[in-house]
Amino acid sequence: MTHKKKRFFSYKKNSEIAENMGIVMQLGLTMAGCIIFCFFIGLYLDKWLGTKGVFVTVFIILGVIGGANTAYRQILEITESNKEDEPNKTNRNQQK
Repeated sequence: MTHKKKRFFSYKKNSEIAENMGIVMQLGLTMAGCIIFCFFIGLYLDKWLGTKGVFVTVFIILGVIGGANTAYRQILEITESNKEDEPNKTNRNQQK
């Protein structure tokens, strides 16, 4: 009796889902990274200049804006590359 070990996740069957999950994780990490990076810059400036939370607030807002801008550009890049791939797929289907 041989039992085939059933895998929890098969990349071949779920490649599209895995790619989309990767994109979503990339966008989330981009946003979080920008906000955290700007938070620590603001924290350092507040300690250095003796202000109480002014730079943390300003830099968190800048981090949110910068992260959103970066995520937006990544989404545009992904959607444009998908549009470029689609005509090739339709041409291949027409040739068959």
